[in-house]
Amino acid sequence: MLRVSKLCKSFGGVKALDDVSFDLEKGETLAVIGPSGGGKSTLLRVLNGLEAPDGGSIEFTDRETGQKKGTFGLVFQEYNLFPQYTVLGNLTLAPRLLGKNYSQAGEILEKLGLSEKKDNYPSQLSGGQKQRTAIARALMLKPDILCFDEPTSALDPKLTEEIVNIINRMKGEQTIIIVTHDMEVMRGTADKTAVMDNGKLKYQ
Repeated sequence: MLRVSKLCKSFGGVKALDDVSFDLEKGETLAVIGPSGGGKSTLLRVLNGLEAPDGGSIEFTDRETGQKKGTFGLVFQEYNLFPQYTVLGNLTLAPRLLGKNYSQAGEILEKLGLSEKKDNYPSQLSGGQKQRTAIARALMLKPDILCFDEPTSALDPKLTEEIVNIINRMKGEQTIIIVTHDMEVMRGTADKTAVMDNGKLKYQ
């Protein structure tokens, strides 16, 4: 279970996160919608340790193991793939640097339909293939909570449906947080939905 309590973050006196609190059970999907500048991306950055919060807490408890520490993975809006590495190289880079196992790369590539693209570079991929590569890379470190920042913002309706289907195939096994402007993505994936505006999160 993920429990976020009274999370705060300000930039230059502007509250990007204003006492944000929510709970998320293992295997659930939370979709957060709201206007640009409302704090959605800041929430993901704080959860993933890319920004330090000014206050509040992020607690994770695995009810099965009793483990008290959880890990996050982030699929960036702009993919952020490394252009000098192949698809396979993008997947294995972080585990290699961290001294962790990366033998699961082939299985993850197959699951996401990327096996035939493993030796391609990002410049040789379509938008949907880049997004799937970004998802595969995030899964390599086996995060407890996988976060998506506007996963379909640059995709056409057909590719959007493809990404929604991939997210839904992970449901139940993977705890997921999605921030999106796309109501269809929200309706097609979420167990819980919330609106974020002016740094405040409210469940619908």
